[in-house]
Amino acid sequence: MMNPVDPGFALETSDEKTILRLTGDWTVATLQLVEREFAEIALPAGVVLDVSALGHLDTAGAFLIDRQLRAGGVWPPQFEGAHNSAASLLEQVHAVSDPVPPAPHRPLGIIDLLERVGRGTVDMLSELVATLAFLGETVATIFRLAAQPWKFRWTSIVAVMEEAGLNAMPIVAFLSFFVGMVVAYIGATTLRDFDLEIYTVELIGYSMLREFGVVLTGIVLAGRTNSSFTAQIGTMKMRQEIDAMQTLGLKPMEVLVAPRVLAMLVMTPILAFIATLAGIAGGVIVGWTSLDINPGVFIERLRTAVPLDQFWVGMTKAPVFGLVVALIACRQGLLTGGSVQSLGHRTTTSVVQAIFSIIVLDALFAIFYMELGI
Repeated sequence: MMNPVDPGFALETSDEKTILRLTGDWTVATLQLVEREFAEIALPAGVVLDVSALGHLDTAGAFLIDRQLRAGGVWPPQFEGAHNSAASLLEQVHAVSDPVPPAPHRPLGIIDLLERVGRGTVDMLSELVATLAFLGETVATIFRLAAQPWKFRWTSIVAVMEEAGLNAMPIVAFLSFFVGMVVAYIGATTLRDFDLEIYTVELIGYSMLREFGVVLTGIVLAGRTNSSFTAQIGTMKMRQEIDAMQTLGLKPMEVLVAPRVLAMLVMTPILAFIATLAGIAGGVIVGWTSLDINPGVFIERLRTAVPLDQFWVGMTKAPVFGLVVALIACRQGLLTGGSVQSLGHRTTTSVVQAIFSIIVLDALFAIFYMELGI
């Protein structure tokens, strides 16, 4: 058996034409000798391919040559010299090969910035429309189940209430308790300069009843429960369990989405209530230990100085936050592809979208209640 001849190439440019001369054997056994150098050359559009000194050529070598011809926009190539298989092999490889990927886009200053802003805005609006469509489908599913109560999966609903609600209660309470202490310390430090430490009670009451209790609950659920829902549904999607479920005549919206949404609608107000009480308890501890405000005096002043409607302002946000967390989690889980990378991407996207949505909705609620004078 003859030893293979090392491959080689030369790019010769004259006034009349540019010639790419190929020499030696271009096979899978020898390509490593020229692959890197050959990939770095830039072929002009009118290059002529000289194959008169070309030896053996297989599909691997033809693919490498075709890739460079594509990159230079050369097709079909002009041949010089004779070879028994070069033209046919290049044609066959070209027919089944993917186009060369475009060169990386180089930033163009303000134009590139405006383009990215525009693309980001369109993507955000598309995501908003898709989420609203998913909300409509979820509401329609729940109303359909309400008309047929025997189709409710009570076991699933109770299980999700325990997992997403009851098990999240300790972390929500502890977080809110320490936030209440921090707010009380900040208020006491600021108000002490004006001898108005007693107004720390109002600061704790308004902040925990109206904002922090429900917002902290929503953020904890976005980080804890939201990621759990997305990972669960996404794993089922990866294992094709959802496809099997549909084959059996079961609807994912009824089996997976509706129980989670209903459970969150019930548990989020309860968690927000616990968080509010824990935050006020943190304020009571600070008032008792640092401001010499007796707990009885603290509670009585809270009852008389802070209107009850502040409590209901916070509680009305809780079901909305719970609905948003569940919707985003279930939707991103159902969008998961068949790879681990897709699952990680969807889980990250789900958490980020949920936290962003909670902050935006809280701001919209604040504007709404301000216009109502509450």
